[in-house]
Amino acid sequence: MSRRALIIFVSLGLAWGIPYLFIKVALEELSPAVLVLARTGLASLLLVPLTLLSRRDRAAIPELVRRWPAVLAYAVAEIVFPWLFLNRAEQTLSSSTAAILISAVPVVGVIIALLTRQAEGLGGRGALGLVLGTVGVSALVGLDLDVSDLGAVAEMGVVVVGYAIGPVILARYLGDLPGLPVVTSGVVVTAVIYLPLVLLGPGLPTAVPSGEVLVAVAVLTVICTAAAFLLLFALIGEVGPVRATTIVYFNPVVAVIAGAVFLDEKVTAWTVLGFVLVLAGSYLVNGTSPNREQAVEPAEPEAVPAR
Repeated sequence: MSRRALIIFVSLGLAWGIPYLFIKVALEELSPAVLVLARTGLASLLLVPLTLLSRRDRAAIPELVRRWPAVLAYAVAEIVFPWLFLNRAEQTLSSSTAAILISAVPVVGVIIALLTRQAEGLGGRGALGLVLGTVGVSALVGLDLDVSDLGAVAEMGVVVVGYAIGPVILARYLGDLPGLPVVTSGVVVTAVIYLPLVLLGPGLPTAVPSGEVLVAVAVLTVICTAAAFLLLFALIGEVGPVRATTIVYFNPVVAVIAGAVFLDEKVTAWTVLGFVLVLAGSYLVNGTSPNREQAVEPAEPEAVPAR
């Protein structure tokens, strides 16, 4: 992995490791659907002006409109369902457990890539990395994940599948377009979908949320949504769409630390062991050179799909 890819990887790991903590805080006063609308609506206000500033990004808008089925499919797979079900699951599961469950994304991503003949050649070293990462995830919860709430676990399954399918849709149908307008379109579409759902369902909050919740929503919007998606585009351009999903092996480390520090979630010896295995697995997968005969031809860094 190049120095640039490593910096992007760590930055994205932090940006997508902390949202579980802030989602937990925001859900104290906001419903799951309202939180999705808040994140995507506010992120749209940030991303749309940035898109319009660039002539190249503006030029991609008509093409995105023409490919609206792919844009809609991406938004549904990547944001519409996963973010709602993640919020719902976190009403029951701890923030660190939610992050740990999402670490199944790379395995599902590899399976989908194989089924769609888009697989990158991970080789023996990469396969070992996937195994180590999976074992590390188990260790992070002491090999005793609480699955008493099967509904919440099933909801996390929807999140995992959606996060794995998203890159496939983008790589196949939107990968030749600039990253910023593609990300923006997905976020805007999600906000448009959720606005009537919220108004007809739980409704907007009747009182101004507390300062803690407002800060949580701001962090989720600016860092965990707008900035993180742009970082992911850059990361996929460096390491490819399948290896980029292994960022979820780093996210649980951040999530567990944040949960322990701010939510008093327990850190055990299995957690420490899990940290080592997760980081080792992530390194092995991302450090493996792809088999050129099997790998997807990489897109230009500024025109790659997002998760």
